[in-house]
Amino acid sequence: MSIGEMLAATVPMARTLNIEFLETTPEKAVVALPDQSEYHNHVGGPHAGAMFTLGESASGAIVLAAFGDQLSRAVPLAVRADIAYKKLAMGPVTATATLGRPAADVVAELDAGERPEFPVTVAIQRADGAVTGEMIVVWTLRPSS
Repeated sequence: MSIGEMLAATVPMARTLNIEFLETTPEKAVVALPDQSEYHNHVGGPHAGAMFTLGESASGAIVLAAFGDQLSRAVPLAVRADIAYKKLAMGPVTATATLGRPAADVVAELDAGERPEFPVTVAIQRADGAVTGEMIVVWTLRPSS
């Protein structure tokens, strides 16, 4: 099962919004939110909550891709998130997530008995390429024992 399939199967909100996982690697995750009138806001574009969920889903996908091999000893958890809505989003939107720190540095902190935190940056774009939102989600790997 791919990371996208796993997230769609285990995260009800991603399923509810019909989020599509287009690319998921340790270097980048790209997820899409189709244009769906039932999730529009008062101006006819995707609701801010749907775009937040899209960005958080992209961040989770890259975290699982980068640190999936650590799941036997640590649980990935979102610690906090900040989102800025830059331009009006209309139609389908995509979110592209990238790690803000090298994965090896994060794993080294985990190896040292620490609970590492690391940012994931997310750009949310319309189909024309305009960035409509920017998000930073700070994640941690909480040791299991």
